[in-house]
Amino acid sequence: MNKLSIIILREFTTRVVKKSFILMTVLMPFFFAALVFVPMWLGQINDDEQQKIVVIDPTNHYFQCLESNEQYLFVRADRMDPAYKSDTTDVAAVLQITDDLVLNPKAITLASRKEVQLNMIQYIEGSLESQIRKDKLEKYNIPDLDKITEDLESSFTIPTVKWNAEGEESFSSSDIAMAVGFLFTFLIYMFVMSYGCMVMSSVMEEKTNRIMEIMVSSVKPFQLMMGKIIGVALVGLVQMLIWGVMLAGIIFGAAYFLGGDAVTDAAMANQQMEAMNQMAAAGSVDPAAAVAAAGGENAEIINALLGLPYAELAIMFFLMFIGGYLLYASFFAAVGASVNSQEDSSQFMMPVVILMVFGMYAAMGSVGNTDGPLAFWSSLFPLTSPIVMMVRIPFGVPLWQELLSVGLLFASALGMVWIAAKIYRVGILMYGKKLTIKEMWKWLKYN
Repeated sequence: MNKLSIIILREFTTRVVKKSFILMTVLMPFFFAALVFVPMWLGQINDDEQQKIVVIDPTNHYFQCLESNEQYLFVRADRMDPAYKSDTTDVAAVLQITDDLVLNPKAITLASRKEVQLNMIQYIEGSLESQIRKDKLEKYNIPDLDKITEDLESSFTIPTVKWNAEGEESFSSSDIAMAVGFLFTFLIYMFVMSYGCMVMSSVMEEKTNRIMEIMVSSVKPFQLMMGKIIGVALVGLVQMLIWGVMLAGIIFGAAYFLGGDAVTDAAMANQQMEAMNQMAAAGSVDPAAAVAAAGGENAEIINALLGLPYAELAIMFFLMFIGGYLLYASFFAAVGASVNSQEDSSQFMMPVVILMVFGMYAAMGSVGNTDGPLAFWSSLFPLTSPIVMMVRIPFGVPLWQELLSVGLLFASALGMVWIAAKIYRVGILMYGKKLTIKEMWKWLKYN
């Protein structure tokens, strides 16, 4: 076994046997699931105590449209009572309406001893808006106003379908594509930063303990640097593989406990969609009718999930992770070998962190237009492409753009490895001297 393999094996084994690695690997998928679903679940739980809201409405027109529910109890009053403002009152808020809101929209206030909750404001506004809209329409003396109002308030959504290479249709959802893209984008950002910083910490620890002086006597600095980078990368790949298997199990388990109706609906919807595709090819059915006849909302969601390019996502995720990791980890290794303490590394880490944060903002700004200039150039620029490209793939990216992005990323990563190796071999044995950009430039010129 050559020296590089020994270093890789050492870096890999010393990390995977740690209790912290085992605990994080096992618990992180459950943490991610809890991070997503628990806030949503808790946000839907209302306070058991019903909040009393006093309504002072001299117009005698708006109180009847404020319906009490399990969360809010609306009580009518003729005037403001000083007791409503006391510390011992059971009144959560006082709603005062002093005039016709159609003529004077500002003739209303909602007062409370503390900041009024957003849910309360939204509920009251929603109840009053319907009445105000009805009052405005009544001024036009339109016959059958109730039927017209009910018809106007009906919702309208556009179902979307996606064509494959054979021209067949399948359900699609931009919201689901956006969510999946952001998931992979976040994973790239998190993995590149965490594993890259792990390389830097390992180098700095060995340099501080002076172990590096012994190691470089028998191993070339380049072998030592690449051994650390590759070893940590293998740790990351193993951890991601375990997480992927566990997350798949959690998702399938959740689908099982939720019941099989949605899965059955999805299967039926697939069969109906295939039949409609055949009829559409024969010219006997409208594609819009095919979507409408294909199933319910659950079936559409499942089919939209199944219609995403998971093979393409997996391949690009792997390539972007490897390329992005090599690019940033080599830089982190060079910085770790050049500085003498964690504080000294901050000035060199800040530009990298800013670039990665910009990549996240570029990804968020590109989701509404994944073919726009920001998305296109950010997905080609090597320092941001690992993050931005992943949010574009669920929406469809031409093959030449993916190949160009990967090519530029790996070319930049190899260039960064070469630069980092020249800095690493000098900085690894440099102690006590304050690192500057000018000093690092000198190291690059050494043969």
